[in-house]
Parts: sequence; structure tokens; C-alpha cells
Amino acid sequence: MFLRSTAFVAALMAAMSGAAQAAPYNWQIGMQPAVTPVMARIEDFHTLLLYIITAVCLFVLALLIWVMIRYNQRSNPVPSKVHHNTMLEMAWTLIPVAILVFIAVPSFRLLYFEAEIPKPDVTIKAIGKQWFWTYEFPKDGGFQFDSYMQTDAQRAKTGEPRLLGVDHPVYVPVNKVVELDTTGADVIHSWAVPAFGVKMDAIPGRINRTWFKATVLGTYYGECSELCGANHAFMPIEVKVVSEAEYQAWLAATKKKYAADGGATRVAADN
Repeated sequence: MFLRSTAFVAALMAAMSGAAQAAPYNWQIGMQPAVTPVMARIEDFHTLLLYIITAVCLFVLALLIWVMIRYNQRSNPVPSKVHHNTMLEMAWTLIPVAILVFIAVPSFRLLYFEAEIPKPDVTIKAIGKQWFWTYEFPKDGGFQFDSYMQTDAQRAKTGEPRLLGVDHPVYVPVNKVVELDTTGADVIHSWAVPAFGVKMDAIPGRINRTWFKATVLGTYYGECSELCGANHAFMPIEVKVVSEAEYQAWLAATKKKYAADGGATRVAADN
């Protein structure tokens, strides 16, 4: 496995500042620091592919330069009349196949690692709507609340990033397995947080399941990643990764505020 340098940087940032904040920035080239096992493996696979692609491109470039120098008109006034070369043709067929097989092994390992959901500590249901998210906590009291993008007036008070901050973020405990169940209430949406390595479609009439385990305290942002209508760009995602004690305190306060009598659920939008 490759060294997960970005995850190390994220951990270092958290240790220095107490919490990390994962949001895109101007002129960003690389990915956001990985804070989950899934994203760390995605970065490892990305790095492996980058090395392979770079080697292949340099090899092809070297061949092109060699052919241009060795077989130009000045060096070969009489062109070659070779029709085929069995060994060469076998090589340029079998070598790419071997490279693809080599890539397939870690690719399938990553896919199975993402698909196999460990026993969850927390279960959250994210319902995509035009154009906000509703979050349900079915195993923690059966309450739900709506999460809208902050207005400019709200953002001026909170200092949240523009188009990313929300009025009611989701809280999850650090180092705990969170199962995320997604569905759509109207059209197809997609719940995506880059630092978690999570992107799961929210399809009406269907439940899609994925998971993440955030290992670094902080605030992490994402957005709906499926074109869902006129305000598609205005339904962000904000997840706060906190300690177990902070999570339990938030859970108790939120449950008290939004859970209806008898364990029923109700929408908690204050807008």
C-alpha cells in the first residue's frame, strides 16, 4: 500500500487546530485530505493509476521520438516494406492485457471494500428533495430534520463557506461506522462528500446503502452530485465529526427538539 500522505496531513491539521475543515479552495489540484478508510484506499488506487499512466505515457513518447528520428525520410530514403511482425503484435496485445489485469485486482478489492458495510454504530437516512436534504435517525429515537443551504445573512453570522454551509448540519461520532441510506422524494439526487469518499445516488422508490468511518474531527462539506433541477447547485451537505460525548449531547438535544410524542417523526425545518 502507498503512504497515505493526505490522510497524515489531515491528522496533523486536526492535531494542530483541534479540528479539520474540508472544503474546496481556489486553484485546487489534488483531492481533499482523506478522513475515512474508503477515501484513503481511493487515494492509494489513484496514486497507483497515476504511476502506471505516467510510465505508459513516457514509454509511448519515447517510442514516438525514436520513430521520428530513426525512421524519417532523411534517415530512410527508401521506406521499409515490412508487412507484419508476429512477436511485436503479440507484445502490444498481451502487455496492455497484463497491465489491465494488474489494475483490476486493486480495483475489485476497493469496490468490495466499499460495498461490504460493517456493523453500523449509527444509521442515517438521507432523503434528497428539491432542493434540500431531510435526515432521519431511525434507530436513535425516530426523529428527522431538514437541512437547507444557509442564506447570505446566516452565513455572515456563522462564517460558513458560501454555497456549502447549511442551517442544520449532520453530526456523527468520530471513529464510528455510519451507515448511510439514501433515497429521493421527487427526482434523482446524489449525496456526496469528497473527504469521505462517498457518492451515493438518492433514487425515488429505492434505498441505496453505503457507509463511512470518519477518523478526524472536523467539519466536512459536500453537495448534491446529480443534476436535479433549477436549484441543483443550492443543496449542500455539511457533516460535523465530533467526539462521542459531543455527539450524544447533540443527539439528545436534537431528539428533544424534533422528535414528536410517541416516537413519531416530523420535519424540523425552521425556514
